[in-house]
Amino acid sequence: MGRLRPILDTLLAAQSDANTEFSDLLYLLQHLGFERRVKGSHHMNGKYEIIIYWSAEDAWFIAEAPELPGCMADGATYQEALAALGTVIDDWIETAESIGRLVPAPKGRLLFA
Repeated sequence: MGRLRPILDTLLAAQSDANTEFSDLLYLLQHLGFERRVKGSHHMNGKYEIIIYWSAEDAWFIAEAPELPGCMADGATYQEALAALGTVIDDWIETAESIGRLVPAPKGRLLFA
């Protein structure tokens, strides 16, 4: 209950939800027995910045989530690359949580250009 207690204390103290990280809420809900689901193109973790670009070398679109190191996918079209990255983001987060690594909260802004 080590990580759960501070999250619960913050929520139960009726503090602003701005003081609670999205990844902490996901962690709490999963440990309370809620099932993590993805429906269609609506992903629970869809707030991460996504960069999509054309790779002339590979002749494919490349999609990256720079806030999640190494999280990238590709596709023949822009839409395929984006859909593939949605799945990879979910897998990245699930893997990180299963091995006890911290999942960064989505910042939703450009980190670099």
